[in-house]
Amino acid sequence: MDDSRIQRTALITGASAGIGTSFAHVFAQHGFDLVLTARRADRLTDLAQEIATKYGRRVHVIAADLADPAAPAKIFSEIAEAGITVDALVNNAGYGLPGRFLDCTWDQHRAFIQVMVTAVADLTRRFLPGMVARRYGRIINVASLAGLVPASAGHTLYAASKSMLVFFSQSLALEHLQNNVHVTALCPGFTYSEFHDVNGMRPQVSQLPGWMWMDADTVARQGYDAVMAGAIVYVNGRVNGAIAVLTRMLPQWFIMRIVKRVARKFRRA
Repeated sequence: MDDSRIQRTALITGASAGIGTSFAHVFAQHGFDLVLTARRADRLTDLAQEIATKYGRRVHVIAADLADPAAPAKIFSEIAEAGITVDALVNNAGYGLPGRFLDCTWDQHRAFIQVMVTAVADLTRRFLPGMVARRYGRIINVASLAGLVPASAGHTLYAASKSMLVFFSQSLALEHLQNNVHVTALCPGFTYSEFHDVNGMRPQVSQLPGWMWMDADTVARQGYDAVMAGAIVYVNGRVNGAIAVLTRMLPQWFIMRIVKRVARKFRRA
C-alpha cells in the first residue's frame, strides 16, 4: 500500500498558542488533518478556521484542561466517537510555576505534574496501541533544554518534568523501533511565545541576549523534521546544542556554579 495516499491526522495539545499553534501549521502544511486541544475554545476555533482556510485541512477542536485527570480519557473518547484515527501525537501543553517549591501550594504542584507528566503518559498510552497496530505513528514530546542541563533554584519541578519527558521518549522510541513508530523528545531553549508572560517572567528573560532565542515556527518545523527522520532526542539550535554537549563534558560542580550565577538573572527564586 502506498502510505503517501493515506490521510493522516495529528493530535496537538496546547495548540492555542506558541509552539502548539506553530505545530498545527506545520502538520497542516504537510497534509495532516488535525485535532487541536487546549483550554481556550475561542482560540482553538479561530485557529481551526485559519487552518481550514489556508491549507484546506479538516480540523476537530476539543476544549479540555489537562490539569483535570479525566481530560485524557475525554479527549480519547471524543476522538473515537468522531471516527478519527490519530497517527501523530504532539504532547506540547505546558507552563511554569515560578518561585521556590514552598511558594506554591500542593494543589498547584499536583496540577502542574498532571499537565506536564501524567497527561503526557496517559495520552500516549491511549493512542500508542493504534499506532502500533497500524504500523505507523509519530509522537513528539515537547521537552526542553532545561531537561538536559543541571537544574537551578526556582521553577523546581519544571526541569524535573522535562527530564522525565526526555527519558520517557528514549525508552518508548527504543521499544517501538520495529513498529514504524517514531518518538522524539524535542528540546528547545528560550522560544518567543506567551509562555513567559503567563508565568510572569517576561521582565527577567527579556534581559537575555537575542542570540539565545528562537521563534516558535522554527522550533516546530525542526521538531516535525526530527520525528519524521526518527531522531530520538533533538535539541533546537546550535547554541542550545552546544550547551547540552558542554554540560555533559564539563565537571558538574563547574556547570552548577555557572547555572547558579546565570539563573539569578531570569528565574524567580
